[in-house]
Amino acid sequence: MESWIFLLLILAISYFGKNSALMFASIFVMLIKAVPFISEKLFPYFQAKGMNLGVTFISIAILIPIATEKIKFIDLINTMKSPAGWVAIFFGIAVAILSKNGVNLLSTSPQVTVALVLGTIIGVVFLKGVAAGPIIAAGMTYYVVTILNLKF
Repeated sequence: MESWIFLLLILAISYFGKNSALMFASIFVMLIKAVPFISEKLFPYFQAKGMNLGVTFISIAILIPIATEKIKFIDLINTMKSPAGWVAIFFGIAVAILSKNGVNLLSTSPQVTVALVLGTIIGVVFLKGVAAGPIIAAGMTYYVVTILNLKF
């Protein structure tokens, strides 16, 4: 029962915060949860593969402008000539490394998920952020926890 209340609270917050992605996700999870024989199969699948599926869909969205020729090879070359382009490359590398460590943290310390979810909800609903940050947040958490020698 507690999980239903928690999910409904997230749905209400996302509704009032006008965050359609989190609203859709809440409804999707509740619909799956409502049918136990489906949730027994889908919950473990989404928990194990969900991050990779999300990254795959984000990658598809990023590649569409290349496929439709809105971004051409010359754009890549011009980007490499600008300091902003190099900053973007640096941060692309940094986020990839943080995400790797975030995935490791989530698998070894799943209890951190509760705090990450709460932080993500606050960031998305109240600060108009985008819910793409849990892995990055987990990676940042990993480094701070490691540097400060903190324990969960």
